Amino acid sequence: MAKDKSLKSGSNLPKRKKLDSNAETTMDAEVKKKRKKMEVKEAPVQIPHETTAADKKQKKDKKRKKKQVTEKTHTKQTEISDPPTGPEATHEPEREEDLSPEEKRVLERKMKKILKKEEKKRLKAEGETLQKTEASGPTASQQALDYLTCWAENRTEWKFQKTRQTWLLQHSFDSEKIPDEKFSVLLQYLEGLRGGARDTTVQKALALVEESGQAPEDVVVQQRAHRAREVIQLLS
Repeated sequence: MAKDKSLKSGSNLPKRKKLDSNAETTMDAEVKKKRKKMEVKEAPVQIPHETTAADKKQKKDKKRKKKQVTEKTHTKQTEISDPPTGPEATHEPEREEDLSPEEKRVLERKMKKILKKEEKKRLKAEGETLQKTEASGPTASQQALDYLTCWAENRTEWKFQKTRQTWLLQHSFDSEKIPDEKFSVLLQYLEGLRGGARDTTVQKALALVEESGQAPEDVVVQQRAHRAREVIQLLS
């Protein structure tokens, strides 16, 4: 009987060990769970990144660089698309076979505008040059009067000029073009007229006298008629 009890008690020992191992496993699982909870609790909270002044400046620099690159690209495209202006346009025309019909029409319009501008500049420059020449040189009336004065005062240096004589005959009755003091000299000059110039001057004087009878109150007409009578008296 004693042996049986000892056997029974001996058979129960492994069961205790099994219970102890189960308890240890359970405890390990609980410890692991507690550790996980602690790790979750102790995990650092991720704070969202705050933009600093340095970050803002870096973004601005990136935008500025991007804008500069875009502007440079646009400028290059414009230089390529626009045809050359001025003298270079005539020396280096674009190859027409590389252009579409619409592009050719646009290019032709641009070339016409350029040519018109160049023509205007040229005409303006020529006009200014002509005005300066006229302003710097003596007028036709002054040259004719100088011609008449030279005939009266310095006959040795005087030379006949048909252009000057024609101007004097055309304006001989106009007191604004030929003053009274010069008209007396002109009468002396007219004494030497011969041929067609003499006949034409007399006919013109007769016409002015006849005209004065139709406008007795016109001062200018009467002044011309007065000179015309003197010329008729001199040349008839």
